[in-house]
This record gives sequence, structure tokens and C-alpha cells, in this order.
Amino acid sequence: MRMKSVPFGLVLSAAVAWSAVAAAQPSEATAAGLWQKLDPKTGKPEGWFLIVERNGVYEGQIAKMYMEPGEDPNPVCSRCEGDQKGAPWLGLTIITGMKRHGSDYENGHILDPRNGNVYNAVMHLSPDGQTLTVRGYLGFQMFGSDQTWTRLPQTAYAELDPTVFPQSNPTGAVPAPRRSPSRVQGSAPR
Repeated sequence: MRMKSVPFGLVLSAAVAWSAVAAAQPSEATAAGLWQKLDPKTGKPEGWFLIVERNGVYEGQIAKMYMEPGEDPNPVCSRCEGDQKGAPWLGLTIITGMKRHGSDYENGHILDPRNGNVYNAVMHLSPDGQTLTVRGYLGFQMFGSDQTWTRLPQTAYAELDPTVFPQSNPTGAVPAPRRSPSRVQGSAPR
């Protein structure tokens, strides 16, 4: 049985067209990335947070801080317990255990380094992948509070302290966040 041959040019054209279609389709947005929290009253930045995915679990750490005049420029988690006690806020893991379900992230925890309390937490990613709603709560989600974070561009990574995100990292791998929350207590963060 003899098979008809397909002209090489036609095969090449189809491959190029398929590659263009695949490249044009955006990859599915995730919570992984660099985020900024703005003060809702003043619109000024309050902090940056780096969220990474490891084996299907999302974690987040404090990546940049904006301190008010007179505040300690290098605060530590003095009210935290266990291995987090006395850890610097910069680079501190505050989000742990988030598991993705579509655009929602559940079963996580969030640490408030101001008081050392750890809360249950969920996150929701906007359809365009540019806004992340982070909710800390006790018991029931309705008894919590939301924070809205906006995604920062890739160029913002250059502004991070090298201890949080090494700029000379040739592999592009994100370093492991420091110290994870391990308990739940207190009232919901502001």
C-alpha cells in the first residue's frame, strides 16, 4: 500500500501556524508572583509580597516593606512563637498551605507579624490575574477581613532585597521562604 506524501512546505506552514496559535494563548494566571498592598485610604504602598508555588502548595513572604517615619526599619516578629520568634519581617513567610481550586486558593493560613497571630486564610485571583483578594478569618470566612493586592510587573523584581529574591540567580529559582506559621489563634487581621 502506497501512502501519499504531503509536501514539506505544507507541513512546515501548519507547524508554524500551530506554534503561533499556542504562543498567542496566554498561560493560565496563578497567584504566583509579586504583589503590592496599597493603603486603601492614602493609596500609598504598604508592602510587597512574593507568592511562590511548591508542589501544588502556594506560600507567600514579605518581599518589601514601607515603614512610616519613626518606625523600626528592621522589625522582627517579637510576638511570634516557636522558630518564628525574633525573625525579621523582611523575607518572613506569612502565607502557607494554600491549595489552588481554579481561581480560588483554600485551606491556607496567614500570619500577622504585628501581633504574632495566625489565621485561617483563602485567596481569590481575579479573571485577568491582576488582583488577588486575601482573606484572613477565624472559624467562618464571614468573620474575616479582606486585603486587595495588585500584581507588580516583572521589572519590579529588580527592586527586591537579594536576601528575598537573589537578582544574580541564574536559574531563576525562588529561594525557600523563611519560617512558616504553624498555629491558628487571635482575631482577624485588619
